[in-house]
Amino acid sequence: HNTTIVVVSNNHCWIIINKETDSLIICDCWNQRVVRWSRRNGTTQGEVLIDNIACYGLAMDEQRNLYVSDHGNDEVRRYQLGGKNGSLVAGGNGKGDELNHPHYLFVDRQQNVYVSDRNNHRVMKWVEGAKEGIVVAGGQDKGDALTQLSSPLGIFVDTLGTL
Repeated sequence: HNTTIVVVSNNHCWIIINKETDSLIICDCWNQRVVRWSRRNGTTQGEVLIDNIACYGLAMDEQRNLYVSDHGNDEVRRYQLGGKNGSLVAGGNGKGDELNHPHYLFVDRQQNVYVSDRNNHRVMKWVEGAKEGIVVAGGQDKGDALTQLSSPLGIFVDTLGTL
């Protein structure tokens, strides 16, 4: 890929470094928007890519589609860069058994979307085109047993695809 993902830990937000366009794509959580900033000298302001979104996580696939978790609507949407209307790829039915406060994302080469589902205490996998997700970690209520998670805030997938 030509992207690098950076976490800003105190705000639980993401920054993607897009090497292809030499820019930063920033999940500006508290301003409810996703912005792009050029890394070139002389840049004095960013460009709003998506507004009115309670974003927490960002990911980019190999086709340069941008994935954004929206904890306000409990969903994940995929946007073509420059597009304002994203398509629903996970959740979308409000708080409940689908997603409840989705945070961090990872998109694999098959466009499967992994989501840390904070208030459901689990990590979900959404296969491209699926109407329902699959629990891949946790999901046995909140707790400290090895079968449980407690408000997962992040996920990491290594170069071999291990979650």
